[in-house]
Amino acid sequence: MPSCQELYQQANQLPPLEKLHLAELLLADLDTPDPEIDVICRDEAQKRWQAYQAGELKTFSYDAVMQRYK
Repeated sequence: MPSCQELYQQANQLPPLEKLHLAELLLADLDTPDPEIDVICRDEAQKRWQAYQAGELKTFSYDAVMQRYK
């Protein structure tokens, strides 16, 4: 099996659109669901929603957040 460096050198010879297609294929292959992470994210979202509903979570308006990053 070729090394990562050898694969990179081969891929680097491809035309730009072929490189893009290869990158999309590789990224799609890495983007597989992980049930354990999904459970962690769901639980965290539920905790935050409950804290928001109970008034325990400090919130900021959209305008205040956007002003901070201008």
